[in-house]
Amino acid sequence: MADLRIKKLADLLVNYSFQLKKGEKFLIEASDLALPLVKEIYREALHVGANPELHVTLPGFKEMLLKTGNREQLEYISPIDTAILTNYDALLTIWGDHNTRELTGVDPLNIACHRAVRKDLKMKFLKRAAKGEVKWCGTQFPTHSDAQEAGMSLEEYEDFVYGAGLLNEDNPTKKWKIISEQQEKICNYLNTKKVVRIVSVDTDITFCVEGRKWINCDGKENFPDGEVFTTPVRDSVNGTIRFTYPAIYSSREVEDVRLTFENGKVIKASAEKGEDFLLSVLDTDEGARYVGEIAIGTNYGIQRFTKNILFDEKIGGTIHLAVGSGMEETGGSNESSIHWDMICDMRDHGQIYADDELIYEKGKFIINF
Repeated sequence: MADLRIKKLADLLVNYSFQLKKGEKFLIEASDLALPLVKEIYREALHVGANPELHVTLPGFKEMLLKTGNREQLEYISPIDTAILTNYDALLTIWGDHNTRELTGVDPLNIACHRAVRKDLKMKFLKRAAKGEVKWCGTQFPTHSDAQEAGMSLEEYEDFVYGAGLLNEDNPTKKWKIISEQQEKICNYLNTKKVVRIVSVDTDITFCVEGRKWINCDGKENFPDGEVFTTPVRDSVNGTIRFTYPAIYSSREVEDVRLTFENGKVIKASAEKGEDFLLSVLDTDEGARYVGEIAIGTNYGIQRFTKNILFDEKIGGTIHLAVGSGMEETGGSNESSIHWDMICDMRDHGQIYADDELIYEKGKFIINF
């Protein structure tokens, strides 16, 4: 018998996150390790009348391509990938692999080359999502490798993952609807503001959000969820930010990252460890040195760093900034083949000001919405 929490997750994804309808083309992307969850999702998708299909990935093949492929092969775009991003009504990505460090030994230039040629396809997909033409969601299936990365046993990690999604509740969907209502109030308030300033340890950064929209992340595009985000006006970001936790991208860890912005662009970047890699990613394309996202983590059921951005960016009491592509639904237009989230802990010394008013201190909003 499947873990009851897996059944609850499948029901929540199909009926709350995607709200799948009869006849919709629904693709599930996952590694072979996630098959227990895939089966339950597939079953529930059939139950509601959708047309589910599977795209199962196996370990080692992406590493092989990125290590041994020539430039022509790295730049090849499969017609299957094109069909996935342009023809389906709903796309679910389930993370959870055999080895979280599979790409650590890959030349960063090969990774950049592989990503760069997919930029246009990625942007088309994001535009479809912004118009409501396609639904996308990503979730995590607990695996030994992810548990090890987080410093937990598999059982502990399962409890962490399912707990963050409120899947121990009798009716998790009801709980997420309440969270959605609460976060919508935060977004409505922030939508009335023009300038935001974030202050923390070695951090003082200001940006304009006038004309932008704050997005309520309530389990529809990530699960578990818990954040509100926007894209700042492209040339408005100024100041310096120091990130508390290692910034992880393509299986590489970069520690103690500090970024200085001037008129929206990163003009100085440093790291205690992995600085060369940091700089190489920032030089991927023109948009990589601009901000695609500023967000506030609101999931207070997540309180520890696990080296998994799905959870880490939502830690209650943190903010995160992403360099690279932004979401069109915010009103932003920065384009890049990368999107790299980096996290700053606000729980000890952090403050957020909106139009010069202190609205957030030590990891929590201090105003009534």
